Amino acid sequence: MSAILPPLPVPTPESAGYWQAAREGRLAIQRCAACRHWFHPPEVICTKCGGEELSFENVSGRGTVYSYSTMYDKRVRGFEHRVPYTSVWVELQEQPLLIVVGNLVDAKPEDIRIGLAVEVFFEKITETVTLPQFRPARGRGGDK
Repeated sequence: MSAILPPLPVPTPESAGYWQAAREGRLAIQRCAACRHWFHPPEVICTKCGGEELSFENVSGRGTVYSYSTMYDKRVRGFEHRVPYTSVWVELQEQPLLIVVGNLVDAKPEDIRIGLAVEVFFEKITETVTLPQFRPARGRGGDK
């Protein structure tokens, strides 16, 4: 009997570049060529200037916890073996309020706080799905 997988993302035409980069071990965020504004989740036009020339550009994958929620319910299919797990909103260092969502690993729930420095890593779930996840930053001092 195979393990039950967590719900998996379904790429859209707008988000395909994000998921492709994740499969390659890169965190790439959509950026406008006209105003150079980053935004996530991906859109069809720039959320700042309305520009239509958009591309995915690599980011550092470093940031701080902007918000978080720790889950303890074992009834959520596909997450039973991960409880407790913490979902985080990460504000990336490239731009204020540039937020990416993922799970935080390698941290006890009681040690997580707003402003905790984190870094991305990539978890291969299936042959076609790799998820950007986060862990406390290594070799980076302090909080935001």
